[in-house]
Amino acid sequence: MAGIRTPALATAALTSVALLSQTATAAPSTDDRPSLEEVEKKVDDLYRQAESATEKYNAAKEKATKQRKKVDTLLDDVAQRAQKLNDAREQLGTYAAAQYRTGASAPDTATLLLADSPQDYFDQTQLMGRVTDRQKGAVDDYFADQAETMKKRQEASQSLQTLTDSQNDLRTAKAAVQKKLGSARALLSQLTAEEKARLAKIEERKRQEAARKAAELAEQQAAETAAARQESAGASDPAGTGTSTPSSSPSTSTSTSTDSSYATKAERALAFARAQIGKPYVWGATGPDSYDCSGLTQAAWKAAGVSLPRVTYDQVNAGTTVSLSAAQPGDLVFFYADVTHVGIYIGNGMMIHAPKPGAYVREESIYYDGESSIHSVVRPA
Repeated sequence: MAGIRTPALATAALTSVALLSQTATAAPSTDDRPSLEEVEKKVDDLYRQAESATEKYNAAKEKATKQRKKVDTLLDDVAQRAQKLNDAREQLGTYAAAQYRTGASAPDTATLLLADSPQDYFDQTQLMGRVTDRQKGAVDDYFADQAETMKKRQEASQSLQTLTDSQNDLRTAKAAVQKKLGSARALLSQLTAEEKARLAKIEERKRQEAARKAAELAEQQAAETAAARQESAGASDPAGTGTSTPSSSPSTSTSTSTDSSYATKAERALAFARAQIGKPYVWGATGPDSYDCSGLTQAAWKAAGVSLPRVTYDQVNAGTTVSLSAAQPGDLVFFYADVTHVGIYIGNGMMIHAPKPGAYVREESIYYDGESSIHSVVRPA
């Protein structure tokens, strides 16, 4: 009997293992879910990709706007030239009709016979010569204008094609932004309330670390400034008498003047940027109610009388690159290898920027995403 029951028990055991295996396959354990850190990284990466796509959108939009203006100018020019050709055509028709009515031709012996005197013949000859030259000039001008009009029409056609390409690039960039933002929202929507709370704690730890790094930079900059002042004072009073001799060096005077001019402009730019704090980040926005990162920096420096390009890729080349330790209020701080984010430095390791979708213009440490994310610092004026 024992020999008969054993196979049955073995079969039952194998069946149970198979069922458990199927259950495990059908319903993965919670251990397969990504950690909060992984979710946060994915969301941050998506936002960064969205911001990169936003800058491409901004560039395509700017190109399309410029191309539209060029096309409009060309079409206006073609219309004016077409009207000029119509007027010239009518003038040529008038000449032809006059010749037909009068039978005008080059003066000949018959004209001499009809003239009352040799002087009359001479006067008529001069008149007909002027009319002929005028007609010839009108014909030459007509064909020259016609050729130029054809050239402008071809140029307008090519510009229209370029405009169409720019508009297609604009649509592609817009779709890319929307796709990345949609993916980020979908990831965040899957989090539970507890997970969102834990994610907020992770963000707070990052914020505290960024603040610590900013404080270190502020101390470093303060120490360097103090050392520079002491060195300058020593150079002005080398004997240590307590009196200083004003420097007459032209380079020093120019440098001081430049620094003062920049500080004045930077103060205006920062005053504008501070007034925007609390306004929402909206991709592609340049104010006044919302901004993206480069839209904010462009608007801030425009308030100071300095014209910056629209996108980060161009703004990073619109000034003088300086070291991070030499950063001054008003300088632009760029982030990431692809230069897709920018903020305006306010001192003490802090900046004002439009961070990302769903956030608002705010003051934040330049180390908000780690020291390695800082690309460069540029002084725009």
